[in-house]
Amino acid sequence: MKEKQTTETAYSRAGVNIDAGMDAVKLMGSAVRSTWDENVCCDYGAFAGLYDLAKAGCGRDILAVTIDGVGTKLKIATMMGRYDTVGQDLVNHCVDDLLVQRARPLIFADYFASSCITPEHVAETVQGMAEACRAVGCNLLAGETAEMPGVYCEGEIDLVGCMIGIVRKTDVDGVPPIAPGDVLLGLPSTGLHTNGYSLARHLLFKEEGLTVDSRVPDLGCTVGEELLKIHREYLSAIEPFLGDKRVHGLAHITGGGLYDNVRRVLPDGCDARIDTSTWEPLPIFRLLRTIGELTIEEAYRALNMGIGLVLIVDGAAADGIRTTLETHSHETFVIGDISKGDGSVRLQ
Repeated sequence: MKEKQTTETAYSRAGVNIDAGMDAVKLMGSAVRSTWDENVCCDYGAFAGLYDLAKAGCGRDILAVTIDGVGTKLKIATMMGRYDTVGQDLVNHCVDDLLVQRARPLIFADYFASSCITPEHVAETVQGMAEACRAVGCNLLAGETAEMPGVYCEGEIDLVGCMIGIVRKTDVDGVPPIAPGDVLLGLPSTGLHTNGYSLARHLLFKEEGLTVDSRVPDLGCTVGEELLKIHREYLSAIEPFLGDKRVHGLAHITGGGLYDNVRRVLPDGCDARIDTSTWEPLPIFRLLRTIGELTIEEAYRALNMGIGLVLIVDGAAADGIRTTLETHSHETFVIGDISKGDGSVRLQ
């Protein structure tokens, strides 16, 4: 495969600047922190915010909250005229962000907006949300439907969800920090999940000239069917480990890929080494790399490359945890380890 000498070129051509998004997070930090009281118990930039109910005099556990969208995957849903899968995507993405904080989902609220509301599309989307909520025991409690011509392009929709969960104090008390010698376990994704779609659309539709109805032999389905594969929820796989002190950290692999999302959970003094030969990326990732001639850095920052969740576990416990997961039909890969360093993620 031909390797380009520059990075981020394909994603930039698709109209996305990952670094700009990271810069925005940094610039808003002081404003966000200025609103925090002593009950906030998470780091800025975490996958989900944490609020200690015990300190606030409201309970014994910790409240977790996250908010996210489906991104430009919505354009594929519009092109396909199918909206139930993106409703499931939205819920599952939020579930997985909460999991990083060892939280179980309690309540979900959605926001559906369009230039012109089509009731059937709204209903189909919410049906998908409800299906995903039932699967993880979450209550779909509130929502907003907005019609805003002139703000949204004709025929397009936007979708955002907010989820509240609970972290049991007994699950997080006494969890050892991530440390050298820990091992990284990766759970496979079902596809792109909900990130990298601007890049994928640019490569597949503009550069390669495919359509959602194009059938690609390596994919075993149409392009549209591949791109609408549902973002996997990992609660069913790792709920038994939320209180396991052998699990020192977790990372949900979303925008920024393995590079940025694993880095988000690394403490000072630790590097993560990831061996990309330990799993086989799905055909869609190989196809995108071939079309875009993507460098390793670009591919593994823009896409999850087949790993949707990473568990960072005690090195001595890695084999046992992996065996337990696979006994329950959850394929798991040993993808790397933790060493002393400066907080870097190194792929090889």
